[in-house]
Amino acid sequence: MSPALKQPETDWTSVLWQSGAFLAIEHSFRFATEPGTREQFGGPFFKDYGNAIRGLRGWGDTDPFIVNYIGHPMQGSVTSYIYTNNNRTGKMAEFGANRAYWHSRLKAMAFSAAYSTQFEIGPISEASLGNVGSSAVPGTMGWVDLVVTPTAGMGWQVTEDMIDRYVIRALEKKVRWGPAIIAFRGVLNPSRSFANALRLKVPWHRDTRPGWRELTRQR
Repeated sequence: MSPALKQPETDWTSVLWQSGAFLAIEHSFRFATEPGTREQFGGPFFKDYGNAIRGLRGWGDTDPFIVNYIGHPMQGSVTSYIYTNNNRTGKMAEFGANRAYWHSRLKAMAFSAAYSTQFEIGPISEASLGNVGSSAVPGTMGWVDLVVTPTAGMGWQVTEDMIDRYVIRALEKKVRWGPAIIAFRGVLNPSRSFANALRLKVPWHRDTRPGWRELTRQR
């Protein structure tokens, strides 16, 4: 293939479409489950948005531990997988002491940080849609989500990658039964499974090895 026809390293069109779908799901969930978000929606957009941005101060917010330190790292891992799933090197790199793997995961963390910043304080964010952080609901915005989401999200992704290589692969070799393989891959790699669904793949899809049908035929 000539250099002019060489495919780009990252398919940014797919990254943006899948990120947009994830963003729509997250905001839909917020509006469906948070009465305060619905109550704060509908006022003067720019005035309320600016007021919410000014509310960003301190480390913590009013969210419980499970949201800040479990939910947000999972969000960061999903967005990291959105990036690596659409990066030629990243989606084929498996956990290990190799430059390709860690370089791809650091780039994924950078993308996750950009997504997280947009989700928290960007034009289509918690601050702009529901005015999280505004003076009407003080103390609801802190730096915790902006920092924890990409950093702990990378840790979550790396942990899932490690489990996939050393635990799920070993289980697949011992239990060559389709439903079990589907369960191993789906349950033990939850954020990868969700990111797979966002790219219209089955949750248990792997770019690096055969699907469960091929594995069960290898008895």
